[in-house]
Amino acid sequence: MSEIANDGDGYLARRRARRDLTGKHVIITGASSGIGRSAAISVAEKGATVFLLARRADELAVVVDKIRAEGGTAYAYQCDVTEGDSVDKAVGQILAEHGQVDMLVNNAGRSIRRAVHRSTDRMHDFERTMAVNYFGAVRMTLALLPQMRERKFGHIVNVSSAGVQVATPRYAAYLASKAALDMFAEVTAAEMLADNITFTTIHMPLVRTPMIAPSGKQGPSESPEWAAATIVRALTDRPKRIDVPLGTLAEYGSLITPHLKDRILHRYYRALPDSAAAKGEKGEETTELEFVPPKRKSREVPPAIRATGTALRRAARLVPGTHW
Repeated sequence: MSEIANDGDGYLARRRARRDLTGKHVIITGASSGIGRSAAISVAEKGATVFLLARRADELAVVVDKIRAEGGTAYAYQCDVTEGDSVDKAVGQILAEHGQVDMLVNNAGRSIRRAVHRSTDRMHDFERTMAVNYFGAVRMTLALLPQMRERKFGHIVNVSSAGVQVATPRYAAYLASKAALDMFAEVTAAEMLADNITFTTIHMPLVRTPMIAPSGKQGPSESPEWAAATIVRALTDRPKRIDVPLGTLAEYGSLITPHLKDRILHRYYRALPDSAAAKGEKGEETTELEFVPPKRKSREVPPAIRATGTALRRAARLVPGTHW
C-alpha cells in the first residue's frame, strides 16, 4: 500500500509541477487593458515572471505597478506588433535582460463589427485586422521560435474567437484574421512536435472589454477575469484547444445541417443591426462598459425543472472540444 501511495504522490507531484508557473517567463501582448491586463495579473499570481507588451507605455506601467505591489514580478515593454522593428527590439531586449521566454500569449487584437455590404469601400478594415490579429501574432511567434527550439521547450497560446466556429455575421474581417491564425498554429504545432513546442488555441466567447464598446449589445458575454482564468488554464494544462460548447455545436451544425445553420445565422444577422459606428454615424465614444443585469422577481422553481436545468448544464460540459 505504501508503494502505491508513493506512486500516487509522485504522480500528483508531477501534475502539480506541470501546472506550476513559478519561474516561467511569459510574454503577454495587448497587456495594457482588457483581457491582456487581467491575464497578466492572474499569471503573475501563479508565480510567473510576466513581460507585458503593448503600444501604450503609460498604461503598461500602471499594470506593472499593480502586479509588483501585490508581490508579483512583471516588466513592461512598449511594442507595436504590427511593426517588425518594434517586435525585434522588444524581444531582443527581453532575451538580453532575462535570458529566455518560456511561453507566449498572443492576445493583442483588433475587432471590427461591420456587415460586408458596408465594407465594399473599406478594404482597410480587412488589412488592419490582419495586421494585428494574424501578422502581429505570427511575427511574435517567429521571433521567439529560435530560442524555444534551442531550449527544446515552449508553449504558445493564441487567443482566437468562438466566432470562427460559428461564422458570426458582421465579423468577416475579424474572423478571417483569427481563422488564419488558427491554421498557422495547426501547421506549426505539427512541425514543432519534436522540439517540444506546443500550441493552445482558445476560441474565446464575447468578453466585456472596451474593444467591444462601439458595437453595442451583442448578446451574452464573459468577464475579463473569466478570460484570464481560461488563459491561465491554457498555460498550465496546455491542451490543444479550449472551446465553449456553443462553438463546438456550431461546428457540428456546419457539417450536418449547413443550410439550417445559415438560416439561423441570417435571422441573427437581421435581428441585430449594425451599430452607429459601423454605419459611419457619429456617436458618443464609450471607454468603459457597464452591464446592469435585469431585475428578476424571485420565484419558486419546481424540482423537475431545476433537475432538468442541472442535467442540461452537465451535458453541455461533456460536449467535445470544451477543453481538449
